[in-house]
Amino acid sequence: MIGLVHFMRHQSKRLVAIVLIMGLFWLTRLPALSVSEKAAIASRFNFTSFPLPELAGGTPKYLRSVHPSLERHSAWISAVGASIALNDIDGDRLSNDACYVDTRTDRAIVSPVPGTGERYQPFELKPTNLPYDASTMAPMGCLPGDLNEDGLMDLLVYYWGRTPVAFLRQRSETVAYNAIDSGNSVYTLNYVPQEIIPNLKSQIPNQPERWYTNAATFSDLDGDGHNDLIIGNYFQDGAEIINPNATGTEEMQHSMTRAYNGGKNRILLWAGATKSTVHFQEAEGVLDNNVAHGWTLAVGTADLDGDLLPEIYLSNDFGPDRLLHNLSQPGKLQFALLEGQKGLTTPNSKVLGHDSFKGMGIDFGDINQDGLLDLYVSNIANEYALEESHFLFVSTGELDKMNRGIAPYIDRSEPLGLSRSGWGWDTKFGDFDNDGVLEAVQATGFRKGKIDRWPELQELAIANDEVLKSPGSWFHFQSGDDLSGHQHNPFYVSDANGRYYDIAKELGLDNPFVTRGIATADVDGDGDLDFAVANQWEDSYFYRNDSPHPGAFLGLKLWQTSNISQSTENQSSKIGKNLVFPAIGATATVNLPDGRQLVAQVDGGNGHSGARSPELHFGLGQIQDETPLPVDLQWRDTEGQVHRESLLLLPGGHQVLLGEAAKPLSGLS
Repeated sequence: MIGLVHFMRHQSKRLVAIVLIMGLFWLTRLPALSVSEKAAIASRFNFTSFPLPELAGGTPKYLRSVHPSLERHSAWISAVGASIALNDIDGDRLSNDACYVDTRTDRAIVSPVPGTGERYQPFELKPTNLPYDASTMAPMGCLPGDLNEDGLMDLLVYYWGRTPVAFLRQRSETVAYNAIDSGNSVYTLNYVPQEIIPNLKSQIPNQPERWYTNAATFSDLDGDGHNDLIIGNYFQDGAEIINPNATGTEEMQHSMTRAYNGGKNRILLWAGATKSTVHFQEAEGVLDNNVAHGWTLAVGTADLDGDLLPEIYLSNDFGPDRLLHNLSQPGKLQFALLEGQKGLTTPNSKVLGHDSFKGMGIDFGDINQDGLLDLYVSNIANEYALEESHFLFVSTGELDKMNRGIAPYIDRSEPLGLSRSGWGWDTKFGDFDNDGVLEAVQATGFRKGKIDRWPELQELAIANDEVLKSPGSWFHFQSGDDLSGHQHNPFYVSDANGRYYDIAKELGLDNPFVTRGIATADVDGDGDLDFAVANQWEDSYFYRNDSPHPGAFLGLKLWQTSNISQSTENQSSKIGKNLVFPAIGATATVNLPDGRQLVAQVDGGNGHSGARSPELHFGLGQIQDETPLPVDLQWRDTEGQVHRESLLLLPGGHQVLLGEAAKPLSGLS
């Protein structure tokens, strides 16, 4: 006993140190689920995968031809371009069509989703009769939307090397179109390409400006009742990034954390339309220089303060993201920068608007069922690499602070389990098992190869900012090199305590893809959400939701009535005598019997390069089918007037025509 006391006395400092180390180790351990717990959660889900169709012809490539000054790191320049959108393109009442970019052949493709019938043959969207050089230009994304409000779904394709092109769907006189609430039809899809702004000045006569667009979304920014366009650009306007025959030297970002020398982000206001045309006008001087020239990879809009004017979130590479408070009036845009407040223990980069991370995705969803939208942002979050973090900015509910320039959001990504995965890109919320709690799916990965180049990237990341913009200072990164190329896309599910865990492996979704875009929709109309992913330099996939016992759901297709005069009768886009289009920006709040609120807004294409369908989907859990639910709707009509209505709706699918009073129509299949 005396010996033990003597030992304790002489070793007390060491023992205290050991206890402290063990205590700190225990405190820093992440919570984990047991194998059986993960299996139990995974049993609620099941997905069947189908590759998206490829078009015949063309020689597949796996690297872009680039400006000679960028050849040293051509694989870095070749990192983006894959995209996916799910929507009702052919007008059959289901979002069972896909518009996606296959980077291997640089084609923007429209196709029925695999397994939904061969209603038409897959085809490429070509900017016929417009200036287009496939050796210096490439499609980067496809965004569905009824641009000219004629009741037909148009498609916007954005590019590297030129301005975006509107593909306006035309009516066919040889096809009998039926009303949207009647039976099946046969469809022909005909499109006419059009410049979105035909009179832009360019340095080269008869040629469009050279933009390098990586994100775009539709949203009524000025409250006039018509959807505008937000364009997120990356490399400098006028650059020749993918022109292998150009001369001179191109410029990279001038900082890893505060880069403001990117291409100009643009807001294009809707300026009118006819049955065959649409017109936009660029809003000049609205964004200050640092906001306009961030290296933007994702754009999102959502009404965060309840005034039906959508705020804008710009997710920026190499510097702080931007949240803009919308103070606009019809025809007059005005935005105020919102920034979060730093707490005693809050790192600077965890404060909204002060981060120095590499923003690459944005989505909105009510993560805690309090009736307020939260923000999920993808960054680079590789362990033992760039020690950054994804963000889950949860609303504090103090919306009045926005009028004082304060973003009322706190990052809760780490305690909720959503801060870590890998090199993140697009992200999407969705309730895939209809239990009333959102899941989160995330695109990850950069470049698949055999030679790990993380040491070189880490060295570059700590270099002097003035060196970074010179391509000659960049490391060798070409074919065969790897940066986070063997990760899987996380599928995050919440446990009973509200913490999220990745169960992709348990679901068989852990293939090491290099993914850019994610789109969600109830493709087959069976009441559960499906999703699709766009992969860079490899096959892209659709995942049909075959979950065994999903809960009840409420599905809403919210329609607006078009003011465009039409002479053709019995069009596929009609409800009764009304030509209609999706009510982008409309809000629905579902009031549950237990006091919780579920909220969602009609999405115009938020994210990096994935666009969900415009239908709203709410999981209801074990609510009985006979239980009527109070649903509060808010929207602006095509004159910009604000409307608010309440409906009692049974679980299931509904079409709602928004007008002088919201009118529920026939249920969805």
